[in-house]
Amino acid sequence: MLNEQELHNLAMEVVGKQLEEDGFEFMTVNSELKKDPQFVCLREKKLHFIIVRAISYPNNPVDYDGVFMEKIRSHAEKFEARTYYAGVGLAHGDDYELPLVLDAPCAVNYQGLQEITLHG
Repeated sequence: MLNEQELHNLAMEVVGKQLEEDGFEFMTVNSELKKDPQFVCLREKKLHFIIVRAISYPNNPVDYDGVFMEKIRSHAEKFEARTYYAGVGLAHGDDYELPLVLDAPCAVNYQGLQEITLHG
């Protein structure tokens, strides 16, 4: 079975590829668990903080901890940075009910970046 760090690395790979394709320039990449943000990037001369989470089936990768993300958004604001959440749903490719294991097919549910903006 893949451990939490291996699942996180897989999610980082998915998001990193998308960021690269979308023209983001990587300033800092942090793949260590619980060290946020995972990506600090530049695009069009604007700073972006990106939080990546590996979400195991059956949880919804689009759902995030609003209180935590507001803390990150508030911190990013000090740097005039935009904040994004990138939830990557991961499941065993043959049977979602099976645990994800090394060298097994992997189903990925990634809807792209969700910008975290000030609410209220």
